[in-house]
Amino acid sequence: MHRIAFYAPLKSPDHPIPSGDRAMARLLIAAWRRQGAQIDIPTRLRARVAGPDPAAQRRLAARAEAEADKLIAHYRAELPDWRPQAWFTYHLYYKAVDWIGPKVAAALDIPYLLAEASHAPKRATGDWAFNHAGAERAIRAASTIFCLNPNDKACLAPLTGAARLVDLPPFLDLAAFAPVAPDKIAGRRRLAAEAGIDAASPRFAAPWLLAVGMMRPGDKLASYRQLATALPAIAGRDWHLMIIGDGPARPEIEQLFAPVADRVTMLGAKAPEALPDCYAAADLLVWPAVNEAFGMALLEAQACGLPVLAGAVGGVPAILRDGETGWLAPADDPAALGALLQRLLDADLAAAGRRARQHIEAGHDITGAARILDRAWHELGLPA
Repeated sequence: MHRIAFYAPLKSPDHPIPSGDRAMARLLIAAWRRQGAQIDIPTRLRARVAGPDPAAQRRLAARAEAEADKLIAHYRAELPDWRPQAWFTYHLYYKAVDWIGPKVAAALDIPYLLAEASHAPKRATGDWAFNHAGAERAIRAASTIFCLNPNDKACLAPLTGAARLVDLPPFLDLAAFAPVAPDKIAGRRRLAAEAGIDAASPRFAAPWLLAVGMMRPGDKLASYRQLATALPAIAGRDWHLMIIGDGPARPEIEQLFAPVADRVTMLGAKAPEALPDCYAAADLLVWPAVNEAFGMALLEAQACGLPVLAGAVGGVPAILRDGETGWLAPADDPAALGALLQRLLDADLAAAGRRARQHIEAGHDITGAARILDRAWHELGLPA
C-alpha cells in the first residue's frame, strides 16, 4: 500500500467552502486511493497570501517552516511503516507556496511530487519576489510534476527538464458524479419548479443558458461582468439564463444582470449532488473563464451532456473540442462572446452535448487519471 502525505497549500480538501480547487484536491485523493494509497493530510496550513506584501509572505513562510520542523520530528518518531513514502502537493504558485513539503521530503529522503504547479517569471522582481523564489525552489525540488494545465509546461520545463513533467488531464469521477447522462426533460421540470417557471410558459421552452461560478471579487466577478456585457448581443432572441453560485460579490453581480433581470434566475449555491440535474436542464453553459486554469464546471457540464461556450483561457482549450463538444471565444472579449452566443442559439446543441459526454468518458474520467498516477509512482521506483 502506498503511503502518501497530501498537502494543498491553497485550500485543504476538507475546507468548508466549496470550490473547483477543493473538488480537484478530493478527486486526486480518490484517484490515489484507487491505486491502493493510504492518504495522510499532515497539515491544513493555508499558504495563500492575498496581496503583494513581502512582510506577510515572510511571516507565513516562517510559520510554515516551523510546521515542517514539527512534522519531521513527528514522522521520525513514528515507526517506519507509518512514514510517508512520498509527499504530494496539489496547486502551487507564487501566491500559495509550499514551504513545507520540500523540507519534509528532503529530511525523510522521499520523493516530492507536485500537481498543478505554475511558474511566473515576471514575478521574479517586485513585491512578489520572495514568494516567487519559494515557489521556484519547490518546483526545482520536485521529482515529478503532474500538469493539469498543459500551458504550465512552457515555464516549468526550464526549471525541471521535460522528463519530470507528466500530463494529467483534469478529470471527474463519472461513476460518482453522473454515471449516465442525466435526463434533460426531468431535470428541466425540476429546475423550473424550483425557479417558479411554468412548464407551459415561453420561458420553459426557450433556450436555457447556464453559468456556474462562485460569487467573489477578482476573476469570478470579472467573468460575470463579461457575461453580462455579452448578453445584449442576443437581446432580440428568446433565452433564459440560470446562474448557480453565491458569495460576497452577489449584490454586485445581481446589479450587473439587473437590465435583464426578467430573463435571469439566480439559483444560489448548489450541493454537488444537485448539479447534474441543473446541467442537464440547460442547453448551453456560458462562461468567460477569466484566468481559469481549466474550470471544473466546464468538465462537469460536458459530463452531463451540456455543451460549453467558454473563453479560450489557460487550460480551457485542452478540456473541450472547439466546434464539437463546445466552442471557444477569444479571451477577454465580451463582444466576440456575444456574437458567438448569437450564432449558437441556432446550433444543434443537443448533438454537441452527446459528443461532450463521450469526450469526458474517453479522456477525463478518474480511471485514466489513476493509471497515470500509478505509472508515475512505479517509474520513480517506489514500492507497490
